[in-house]
Amino acid sequence: MKTSSFLAALALTSALAGCNMAPKYERPTGAVPLALPEGGVYPRAATDAPDVTQIGWRDFFLDPRLRQVIETSLANNRDLRVAAANVLQARAQYRVQRSAIVPTTGVTGSATYTNNLFGAIGAAGAGAGGGAAAGTGTGTGTGSGGTGAGTGGTGGGTGAAAGGAVGESSSNIQFYSANVGFSAFELDLFGRVRNLNRAALEQYFATEEAQRSTRISLIAEVASAWLQLAADQEQLRLSRETLKTFEETVRLTSAQFRIGVASELEARQAETNYQAARNDIATLTAQVARDQNALNLLAGTTVTAEQLPDSLGTVAFTRDALPGDVSSAVLLRRPDVLQAEHQLIAQNANIGAARAAFFPRISLTATIGTISSALSGLFGGGTFNYNAAPSVQLPLFDGGRNAGNLDYAKASREAAVATYEKAIQTAFREVADALAQRGTIGEQLSAQGARANAASVAARLSDARYRAGVDSFLTSLDAQRTAYSAQQQLVTTRLTQANNLIELYRALGGGLAGEVPVTADR
Repeated sequence: MKTSSFLAALALTSALAGCNMAPKYERPTGAVPLALPEGGVYPRAATDAPDVTQIGWRDFFLDPRLRQVIETSLANNRDLRVAAANVLQARAQYRVQRSAIVPTTGVTGSATYTNNLFGAIGAAGAGAGGGAAAGTGTGTGTGSGGTGAGTGGTGGGTGAAAGGAVGESSSNIQFYSANVGFSAFELDLFGRVRNLNRAALEQYFATEEAQRSTRISLIAEVASAWLQLAADQEQLRLSRETLKTFEETVRLTSAQFRIGVASELEARQAETNYQAARNDIATLTAQVARDQNALNLLAGTTVTAEQLPDSLGTVAFTRDALPGDVSSAVLLRRPDVLQAEHQLIAQNANIGAARAAFFPRISLTATIGTISSALSGLFGGGTFNYNAAPSVQLPLFDGGRNAGNLDYAKASREAAVATYEKAIQTAFREVADALAQRGTIGEQLSAQGARANAASVAARLSDARYRAGVDSFLTSLDAQRTAYSAQQQLVTTRLTQANNLIELYRALGGGLAGEVPVTADR
């Protein structure tokens, strides 16, 4: 009864007297303006626009083939698997650190057989104390074994038990013990253990956010790679169609040159356009193969032909929605920003642990158990024993180790503050850049579409005028080159528009809505 009261009092003292020496955490502010840029080149957000961050990727991407490829990537991408393994590692490390909050309790049992009286008495004392503390004990026994006295036990009761064993046999001494207790459990009066536990927990949360960030980036990268393949497929189709036109021009001018109607210069100029188109086809064919290889790497497996695009076209591959919330506070929800903040909180807790190292460290070793000279009497009356051994360690001179650790923790926090602010500033710039391009991409696409259409009409008219003998052949060739270049640029502009929507979606932290979050023991 006295032992349980003693342990309860120590536990209550630890709970009441415990303090946290970590500085109060305050989130850094002022790194970016309160609102995302508006006006001028930046588009005005629609008041009824949905929150992009709350649109799941399955709803944002409209093409079923693209959704299938993203699904495959989320299941097989190796970078994402590494991120998931990092989460499991951080969670395991947190559990290891958390175990220091409660005492590690163990059970021991022993049996001793000896003919050495003094060794038996010392061993009996160690067995009663669980091997964790030393004491004194005496015992006497009658019979052929005589009397015995010694040191090394934990009390008078232990000495008597050993002495009784001697009385039973002059040559053999035996006794048995069973104990339960804990060793060197730190009473966390100054918050050292709790701050180390908090730091490990925040690192776990930071790793979890890093996995979420990797997931968002992977979704955007897969979509961009898929659209790049679509654009290159369309460029290849355009080059093949143009090659046929240039081939017909070469055939015509060559025939005219042979009969003396056209000059050799005109024939060579036509061949120049033809060979340039051939070169484009060879280059784009290789580029399409590289695009497929890049997509396969992101997917973690070979993407089937049914899931690959054949052209970019004019069909929308994503939802066209501007963010409804233009406050920069939306950036605080980005996983990479949350990751930096968790790391900052962890460094803040490390300061508390470093400060606590300047104060006394109190630990406790305690056991309760039973000891007897006979196995059958191990749990009988009068065999109970206990041991409690608190200890205090106060640093007096450590050569500046604790001061150095504290300075290191403070410097690490300052670095974490700068990292957190840089993460917010980077997020702000990414969103601002995406919005700036979003504000002008519609005009670019409209102008480029009109230019491509005008160039195609001009090429047809120029060819007709050349055949009618009104314009020179050089004018017709130049019109063909211009039309070809305008069509190529139109495909590039369409790709830019599609990628801009994807980048805006990623920069605002979209892609996780509706996903099952990684569970955490918070």
